[in-house]
Amino acid sequence: MAAEAGKSPEMDPRIWSRLPEELLEHVLSFLPLKTFFNLLCTCKHFKSLIYSPSYLAKYSPSASSSSPSPPAFSSFLLLSHPQFYHHGLPLYDSVLGNWRNLSFTRSILLPYAAATTITLLSAANGLLCFSLPNSSSFLVCNLLAGSSRVVKFPGYPFAFEMLTLVPTPNGYKIFMIVSGFSSRTVWVYDSRVHSWREFQDFDPILSDNCHQGVYSNGVLYFCTPEPFSILGFVLESGKWDRSGMELPGELTFVKLVSNGDGKLYLVGGIGRNGISKSMKLWELEGEIWVLVESVPEFMCQKLFSVCYHNYEHVYCFWHQETICVCCYTWPEILYYKIGRRTWHWLPKCPSLPDKWSCGFRWFSFVPELYVQV
Repeated sequence: MAAEAGKSPEMDPRIWSRLPEELLEHVLSFLPLKTFFNLLCTCKHFKSLIYSPSYLAKYSPSASSSSPSPPAFSSFLLLSHPQFYHHGLPLYDSVLGNWRNLSFTRSILLPYAAATTITLLSAANGLLCFSLPNSSSFLVCNLLAGSSRVVKFPGYPFAFEMLTLVPTPNGYKIFMIVSGFSSRTVWVYDSRVHSWREFQDFDPILSDNCHQGVYSNGVLYFCTPEPFSILGFVLESGKWDRSGMELPGELTFVKLVSNGDGKLYLVGGIGRNGISKSMKLWELEGEIWVLVESVPEFMCQKLFSVCYHNYEHVYCFWHQETICVCCYTWPEILYYKIGRRTWHWLPKCPSLPDKWSCGFRWFSFVPELYVQV
């Protein structure tokens, strides 16, 4: 029967309930993201869409070549410091160029931050990994999705180092080196099976190295102390591999960076007798390190002055086509934009007290809704 004049026809649930899922996702993708979040509590199927890569891809700028749009989520540089955990963590929005605050009072971290000591250890693919020493566990969380998982330590006592959160196609892994009474072993947690695996074949040459590994093509790479060399740990087999990559000469320190797509970079100081006079960036092509750029002299002098030539305090990481060079004793970032081939300083957070002088840790934080914990 035709609808009465002046009234809208009702939606027949017998028809709309059979609407193909891909068409429903297409219709919902036209909603503003904030409106979609408000709908999550109304339907279990709607809530499941936040874990659907096909649905989230519709928010990508590449989803519509005719009408490009900005990305749904920003990317952030996250600053961690022991004094921050009572209030929250500063975030620098690298898309909009402004500072925000990750407040614990409005996130799933509140129960943990209020009840125990919590320390951010690693970040990857939208996930954050915290240490909860009072409960002998780690906390892996996706803040955007509001999901988290507590991962218990594999044994007691438990002293670990070089913890690295590694993204995988179907989840993530946690790598770390554990010190026992008389030996050191490698432990790897696999989120697919929710269990730990121990590897006894530890390379003792890493004993003085305290930095995270750099992941590329299934391998975690580490730099050894002098004489510098590169070691690789194959995550699937648990085997160590001594790389045949010949490093540049006159290096005073070596830091590795991976872009996440199989490309490796090397940031190194150049000098003699342990004192750096300059700093350069190389890219690995095959088995050869090819020089990309030299850091401007005045920027080198500033970095070397804040680390006091203690290069163990210097660390590097990748963030959205940018290589970041940081120091534990300095709250700023020296970064290199790959596309523009230019170096810049990111000034310190305006809310940071001047009296804080050490313990700064920066992380790349790129929120991803559908990454499961």
